[in-house]
Amino acid sequence: MTATAPREEQLWSRCAGCASLLYRKRLRRNLDVCPECGQHARLGAPERLRQLVDPGSLCLLPDLASEVDPIDFVDVLPYPHRLTAARAGTGLAEAVVCGTATIGGHPAALAVMDFRFLGGSLGCAVGELITRTAERALEDRIPLVLVTASGGARMQEGALSLMQMATVSQAIAGLREAGLLTVSVLTDPTYGGVAASFATNTDLVLAESGARMGFAGPRVIRQVTGRALPEGFQTADFLLRHGQVDMVVQRRSLRGRLSALLAAAAPRGRPARPPVPRQEPASRRERLAGGGPAVDAAPSRSTAGDPVHGGPQPALRDAWDTVRIARHPGRPTTLDYLESVFDGFVELHGDRLGGDCPAVVGGVARLADRHVMVIGHQKGHTTAELVARNFGMASPAGHRKALRLMRLAARLGLPVVTLVDTPGADPGVTAEEHGQAAAIAENILTLTVLPTPVLAVITGEGGSGGALALAVADRVLMLQHAVYSVISPEGCAAILWPDRPAAPQAARALRLTAPELCRLGVVDEIVPEPATAAHDDPGETAHRLRAALLANLLPLLDVPPAILVRQRRQRFRRFGAARAGTRAGAR
Repeated sequence: MTATAPREEQLWSRCAGCASLLYRKRLRRNLDVCPECGQHARLGAPERLRQLVDPGSLCLLPDLASEVDPIDFVDVLPYPHRLTAARAGTGLAEAVVCGTATIGGHPAALAVMDFRFLGGSLGCAVGELITRTAERALEDRIPLVLVTASGGARMQEGALSLMQMATVSQAIAGLREAGLLTVSVLTDPTYGGVAASFATNTDLVLAESGARMGFAGPRVIRQVTGRALPEGFQTADFLLRHGQVDMVVQRRSLRGRLSALLAAAAPRGRPARPPVPRQEPASRRERLAGGGPAVDAAPSRSTAGDPVHGGPQPALRDAWDTVRIARHPGRPTTLDYLESVFDGFVELHGDRLGGDCPAVVGGVARLADRHVMVIGHQKGHTTAELVARNFGMASPAGHRKALRLMRLAARLGLPVVTLVDTPGADPGVTAEEHGQAAAIAENILTLTVLPTPVLAVITGEGGSGGALALAVADRVLMLQHAVYSVISPEGCAAILWPDRPAAPQAARALRLTAPELCRLGVVDEIVPEPATAAHDDPGETAHRLRAALLANLLPLLDVPPAILVRQRRQRFRRFGAARAGTRAGAR
């Protein structure tokens, strides 16, 4: 190879769609869209911003300078090493770039994700930055534009990354309440926890041509279902046909479409004014990477002992042993608890849109002398029951049934009690066609503003967004041998330990047990199980759970709805990077 070969290679680029060899300057002039086949190449956040905003209008918000490794995660590499490599490779501080700007003269706050940075994954810092951008939009009373590109929540931050789905969603809820427009632009790819939260719970959802979006990725769906996927599955045109996006937009038209939408949302009677720049270092305004001011963390939670109802701290088990106990087929199910913990249960069926998912059961019951709305995942004990209930994996109809019952409870003034036991949401083709990501996102968004007490209990498996769709609550309880995680240990091991079976190591790294999640503040209280496990003495387990529910629910009944919602939001707001004060290693 000659000395000029590297420079010659930089002058040319091969299209991933049609394999045409393209002159790089020509491709850049065409906004990185292949002039031969129309393939839209992925863009980094800096280039995306240059294409979208008016020249000279961008005012970047500060990045977080603090290092975030909240659970001391290590796979084949320590998590901080992966962060260092991502920063060196992209020139960015994190997987999102945030700021204010004008688009066609109309002001907006923008958060633009970058897939090059650890797959655009949603971690504590990313959630914090996007939330701050939404809060800036609320303060300035301007629209919020989100450009998504992500593989999902960041598994190296465990359940804390899962909490970001709720944190950002409640910030979007605040903009809705203020009458401010929110817009998401789906780019390739947008999956997992991002798809099932802020990417799909905005007022308007645009998809760039060629973008793919879904809750579960194609590989996972093929592995679970053993089926070939439909032509064009999860692509922008597929999403449009199935009613999941407002429009599909070519990249060259995207800026114009956004400008028109922002114009429609502009206050009547006065021209739009650009955002007022804040006092930030000049170097920060001139570049798209670098550290912002240090952020003070909130005081750490005490680690002297975990909150445990009715007894001393439970004995610790190995995380993988706990996973296997949580999945035991004899473990009490939601229907079991409805018979043993509650009285007079009346089941309500259907999402009123054409489906009744058997993996979610719900209805009115009594807890002592108080009527409550109980909603939970239902697995079963026998193989036939598990298959009939889809192993507790809710379809979009299941999430929409839960949503209908939550809203009914709020209208009737009934507290909501949710029982979470699912390996995750249904990853099937039909679920994706019916809008699985948007269904989960709407549940999370609604729970952040529901004006009635919400009490959640992780009774077995708390798997990813499917669990969070029922667990955005005022108080979160967890049975001693339950688990709650952003991803299954097997899924995590397949991604980060691909050369060997490593589910037990992944289970330990994810910090998914009740004592660890109490230390992180994700769970408020542990409900002890009998000496071995819940399935060995279901009656005693039910007695302990009933006592814990009453002890936690009764104080919530006296809290006015407005204060209740505010405190629930504060609970999830603290999970941002600046507020994750407790590390798993602080023992």
